[in-house]
Amino acid sequence: MEGRLDYHQFNLEPLQAMLAMETYIAGCGLDHKFVHLLKLRASQINGCAYCIDMHSIDARACGETEQRLYALDAWRETPFYDDRERAALAWVEAITLVAQTHVPDSVYDEVRKQFTEQQIVDLTYVAATINAWNRIAVSLRAMPGHYRSAKTTT
Repeated sequence: MEGRLDYHQFNLEPLQAMLAMETYIAGCGLDHKFVHLLKLRASQINGCAYCIDMHSIDARACGETEQRLYALDAWRETPFYDDRERAALAWVEAITLVAQTHVPDSVYDEVRKQFTEQQIVDLTYVAATINAWNRIAVSLRAMPGHYRSAKTTT
């Protein structure tokens, strides 16, 4: 498979807006490892190889375990995630699959038990932003395998 277009070569204003969202998300108070886990899950659903590669690398660099990364696709069937993580994963999945789910009240009720209203908005921004990145990367065939994390594990 080959990439289609390098979107970095064109108008940078939309890219800067996306990166501004990422800057906001990085500073909103949600744990970085947790955010990468959520981004990874949405990317799995969307089949975005580039973002799966990126967020698995970044999650590892933030200290995420291999076991939790490998089991993420089956998070409902494992004991590896706590109630807070489960509520957020369900929220991000429902938003990612919005055409099918319409984000059910039951999912909202669970996320409300675990997060403040501001945190729910921030989780929604995480979901919206990674879904936008997935659509850019999948449609333009961003190639995985070259990403290196700015963080290092030692």
